[in-house]
Amino acid sequence: MSDQKNEKLSVVKGIVTEALPSTLFRVKIPARNATQSVAGGDDKNEIDTEQEILAYLSGKMRMHRIKVLIGDAVEVVLDSYGGKGRIIKRL
Repeated sequence: MSDQKNEKLSVVKGIVTEALPSTLFRVKIPARNATQSVAGGDDKNEIDTEQEILAYLSGKMRMHRIKVLIGDAVEVVLDSYGGKGRIIKRL
């Protein structure tokens, strides 16, 4: 169990796009590893793409009743599989 706490958490900033029941939110975050190779060369250009993930409120935010609304900027800790995230801070 202590091995999991020592792992580096991937924290990203995003914007809430939709509020769902049970304190779930759709959050738009920048896509990971979004690169496109240029034809005929080894140079790679970064693409400005975004992806939406499903995120839930952390326990501290629930405990202190911090409200999150559509359009709010938030910090999200991504899980290791990349499908969901936990909102830890409202910016």
